Amino acid sequence: MIHTAPISFHKGEQTIQRLLHVPSQDNPTSPGLSPHATRLLHLSSLIAIGTTDNEGRPWTTLLGGEPGFARSLGQSMIGVKTVVDRKHDPVIDILVGGQKDGEVRDVGKGGRLVSALGIHLATRNRIKLWGRMVAGALGHHGLEAEEKDDGTAEVQLVFAIQQSLGNCPKYLNKKNIVPAKPEPLLLSDSPILCDRALELLEKADMFFISSQYESNMGTNHRGGPQGFVRVEQNDTSGTVIIYPELSGNRLYQTLGNLYTNPRAGLVFPDFDSGDALYVTGTTEIVIGNDAAAVLPRSNVIVKINVVAARLVQRSLAFRGIMGERSPYNPPVRYLTTERAQALPDVQAKNIKAAYANLLARDLLTPTIARFRFRISDPELAGQWKPGQYVALAFEDELSLGYSHMRDDDPKSLNDDYVRTFTVSSASGGSASPGGKLPDDEFEITIRNVGVVTNFMFRQNIRAGLEVPLKGFGGTFTIEQGPDEIVPFVAGGIGITPLLAHLSSLDLGRIRLFWTINIRDINMVFDTFSRYPSLTPSTRVFVSRIDELSPAEREETIRKLDLVGAHVHLRRMLASDVEGHQDLATNWYLCAGAPLRKSLLKWLSGRKVLYEDFNY
Repeated sequence: MIHTAPISFHKGEQTIQRLLHVPSQDNPTSPGLSPHATRLLHLSSLIAIGTTDNEGRPWTTLLGGEPGFARSLGQSMIGVKTVVDRKHDPVIDILVGGQKDGEVRDVGKGGRLVSALGIHLATRNRIKLWGRMVAGALGHHGLEAEEKDDGTAEVQLVFAIQQSLGNCPKYLNKKNIVPAKPEPLLLSDSPILCDRALELLEKADMFFISSQYESNMGTNHRGGPQGFVRVEQNDTSGTVIIYPELSGNRLYQTLGNLYTNPRAGLVFPDFDSGDALYVTGTTEIVIGNDAAAVLPRSNVIVKINVVAARLVQRSLAFRGIMGERSPYNPPVRYLTTERAQALPDVQAKNIKAAYANLLARDLLTPTIARFRFRISDPELAGQWKPGQYVALAFEDELSLGYSHMRDDDPKSLNDDYVRTFTVSSASGGSASPGGKLPDDEFEITIRNVGVVTNFMFRQNIRAGLEVPLKGFGGTFTIEQGPDEIVPFVAGGIGITPLLAHLSSLDLGRIRLFWTINIRDINMVFDTFSRYPSLTPSTRVFVSRIDELSPAEREETIRKLDLVGAHVHLRRMLASDVEGHQDLATNWYLCAGAPLRKSLLKWLSGRKVLYEDFNY
């Protein structure tokens, strides 16, 4: 029976909305199969289906076929007909397993509780469905009955849909789905994930999750960049998977279900190989600072404690060809246990709120500037070490509040506007050029590359800017023993961690290899004016000088000749460092990924110390 009265949020959904400060709203879920849901279902080349086993554990599968393989049969009934893995797919086993080919499953009075998500990845359209299975059967798909069983079958399912809801296209990476024949092979049925399962999780940009609230069930997707799902633990004491809940439509139907019933079933598809990882487990919802302490930059995360899992090779009846990635996907967020430079939090250390007040800005090039700040809290004065970074929060200045979609600036929806910048000054002195700053001051030297740095570059210094200071962190440090040479390779603005160390190093025993774009050459002149003793031991590699006009080129070469460093008007080559490998056992570098990759190859056999600086 289809109820036509307005659908209210259940107590779990209401609780999550209250915890996350969501204004009162109506539930947009439609009773039955709406006309919109019917249209989207007919377009869909994939349908995820969720149900529960005899122990009450949810499971999820993902079926595929040509658009129309799942379609309306009228009166809010839908039919699904496609080829499936009949051996190891847990949902197929629950729905129609253990019966003869062609035999219609008797699901009993009222039908079996199911949920579904029809999805068309070529257009990023999806539709949520909930209802009851009323009939189902398995049979050979155009094969002779006596043909050897290959673990596949054609399934026919009929569902009575009681609720439907269209969902937004955020975090969906476009894919062209093409049918493929399953060739199922069980690789693992252990809750401890094998290496192949871990590889699948690392490349996954999407999974499907089913959850239940009393007699109501829901299946939805979660998506993001590859690697957005992290593994916190995977050993004999348990397996824990974590994912961030990104900014969505704020209905919180999945979280509401999990709040009241923490069980969940998930399927992680590999669109390239057709492999699938089926998981069922119990969940924990973590909110606010507790979430950020586990997965920095996250306000809500979900932990899945794996109870049972199956990794099945070529279980899926489709493959997916990658298309356009969602512009809404934020960068991968790493667990604090994965990265030593996890975002610090002043308040987590029971220190009162601290602020950084902008004192000065020196424009070094059109896109690079040095900013000096004063710290409001004396307890934080001088509490950082050379090579560390500072975390500053700009949310109060830049956040526009919640938006469901924001196509003009999609990444802002999950932006907490916290940024980390390498400190380019040392503390413990006076504000003299090139020397140490007072303990309550620090400098950062940054490039204008995004919304936060653009905001800083446009600031009127006299107007005053005060931003929350989250803390200092990082483990990168340069050590110089007695009579020890310190080689440092810098790519452009990668000179900044070295700048913070210079006041405590013997500059005569530094060997600096600095590659820089001609447009940033004034940063070189500024550095050498502040640290003139550094020039004799520096080799500067200047690229793209041909972009200058003849007059600009002549003037720049004249200035470079006066610097006193060894200047090369070209890119750095392997021979520039290979002949100097014996300078020291340890080499330090701070450069972008392409140059870093080359340097690690060129310096093979030497210990190369660097930090990602991609917080």
